Amino acid sequence: MSARERLQATLEHRQPDRVCVDFGATFVTGMNVCTVHQLRERLLGKRSEPVKVIEPYQMLGEIDDELRAALGIDVIGVLPRRSIFGTEQKDWKPFTMPDGTPCLVPGTFNLTPAPDGGWHMHPEGDTSASPSGHMPANGYFFDAIVRQEPIDEDRLDPADNLEEFGLLGAEDVAYFQTKKRWFQERGDHGTILIIPGSAFGDIALVPAPFLKRPKGIRDIAEWYVSTKTRRGYVLEVFERQCAYALQNLETLIDLFGDTVQVALITGTDFGTQRGPFISVADYRDLYKPFHKQINDLIHRRSGWKTFIHSCGSVYKLLPEFIEAGFDVLNPVQCSAADMDPVRLKREFGKDLVFWGGGVDTQKTMAFGTPEEVYTEVCERIRIFNQDGGFVFDAIHNIQGNTPIENVEAMFRAIRDSATR
Repeated sequence: MSARERLQATLEHRQPDRVCVDFGATFVTGMNVCTVHQLRERLLGKRSEPVKVIEPYQMLGEIDDELRAALGIDVIGVLPRRSIFGTEQKDWKPFTMPDGTPCLVPGTFNLTPAPDGGWHMHPEGDTSASPSGHMPANGYFFDAIVRQEPIDEDRLDPADNLEEFGLLGAEDVAYFQTKKRWFQERGDHGTILIIPGSAFGDIALVPAPFLKRPKGIRDIAEWYVSTKTRRGYVLEVFERQCAYALQNLETLIDLFGDTVQVALITGTDFGTQRGPFISVADYRDLYKPFHKQINDLIHRRSGWKTFIHSCGSVYKLLPEFIEAGFDVLNPVQCSAADMDPVRLKREFGKDLVFWGGGVDTQKTMAFGTPEEVYTEVCERIRIFNQDGGFVFDAIHNIQGNTPIENVEAMFRAIRDSATR
């Protein structure tokens, strides 16, 4: 099978010739730039140009055509035009990570020193604006800085939480046209498109690190409280956000057509390590109606499958995700409560494609031996890839301080699984 055929078979719950693999196609299935740099040097030797940081919030490195081929990766993806800090993938310039890794960052990736010896990031690279991100000394990625203005209940306006949403403009359409051509030039690959503006209540986006002066409810704790105490406000935000997303989806479906196979809809987390973050009733009332509208439009107008990212224990929510129309679950956090891989495959394997869950990044990848990584990867492939319906990826992004020997053991196990 070609990589595209392999992904299609997987999405249709047919047994592929080998497990389908994704690393680097999305903002939740990537690798820190430090890891990508080490992999390149191990597999391909030194290169004249450092690895590009394509997602600066988590400092994810680009897995380019050469490295993708060397690793046997099947899926490619398109990120939004602007990053979570408002940067664009252009005008590359050199940067050095705290551990000494050289890389390239966007031209508007502008930092100022933080008091702890780390770095502050500024929205759109404007260092005159208050910082919206912080990388600690010896860190590998940024945390958002909450910049909540005082809340005046009498003047609270849902429009303030909608500043970042709207219809695609001419620059956005031109960007996606370029990315369609990029997909077509790599037509033998599986494809995934990240849909802008369709993640309702994604807590990574609530603080709006891309806005110079965010208004509305932008404090993380305050937002979560508001889903209970200001539910009407939150619902109005979601309703207006959904109206924009549906119109933009019409544009993207017309533009990309069958070039795309999967649409990543949301990265809102609904699980914790111990159980769901919200009740089933709250999901049904607050999120499911909007997820269903998005998914129904995509299924009605295209052949795309829809992808939900939610960390943690979401076992009790899976029937709701399926009813909402989602086809793909990521990251399949098997280390969380009730997320046993055998049980998940048995109970939901006919309805959901499991994308991720191939190895535990919290423990095994970070602290295990290469032998332990190899064993776990082989076992997860054996369980999840039976009768298709599994795209191999780790449980969320691989972090920059992961031992490179463990990353190599993971890819060795993936290759070896194809011969079994």
